[in-house]
Amino acid sequence: MGADKTDASNIKSKLGTYLPLLWLFSIPVLNVFYGHLNNGSGNVGNLMTDLDNLIPFLPVFIIPYLFWYPFIFGMFIVLFLKDRAVYYRSLIALCAGLISCYLIYATYQTTVPRPSIIDNSWLTGLVKFVYAADKPFNCFPSIHVLTSYIVLKASYRCSFGRKARTAIVIAAWSIIISTLFVKQHALLDVAGAVLLSEALVFTLKLNRFRNRKPSKEIHFHEL
Repeated sequence: MGADKTDASNIKSKLGTYLPLLWLFSIPVLNVFYGHLNNGSGNVGNLMTDLDNLIPFLPVFIIPYLFWYPFIFGMFIVLFLKDRAVYYRSLIALCAGLISCYLIYATYQTTVPRPSIIDNSWLTGLVKFVYAADKPFNCFPSIHVLTSYIVLKASYRCSFGRKARTAIVIAAWSIIISTLFVKQHALLDVAGAVLLSEALVFTLKLNRFRNRKPSKEIHFHEL
């Protein structure tokens, strides 16, 4: 009986250890607002530039574009296992970023013109699937870029080996540039997402510093 109780206690303890992963469900919960706002109602802007028009449409980049889904959730699980503090701060930054994006979409809606697709290869089939599932709005800033960049920044605060870090960098930047080559976003969408990510990460660092400062001052006076 004693052994059974010990085993049950160990199982509960292990389950309790992984309960914070449930906070990842905040991402799909917030994503409900994305679908509600992705309708192009009202005045719709266009941030395409001459440089955007020079970027070719390359269907092969739909692969890293779709890889975004397992990459984000997989990386958050890895961050959770590597460094719990980084996991929490990154998730807060990501959720704050999503809310910021939705507020922007609600007040300033933009679109990106999509190319005409003629051939019927499996890659263009995937592009057509994405186009059908995601209307060409909610563009500035790019959520694909925002989330990938936040995860990339978080990876620098964890002790990854050289090969793992290289793989993360390649995956993150492949996703970021894929948004341009599959014509889901414009260059300004990418720039806006990177700037927003940097602002959110900096704000979290600043708040952490402010929260620690009083305790250091108290310790100094005690000395």
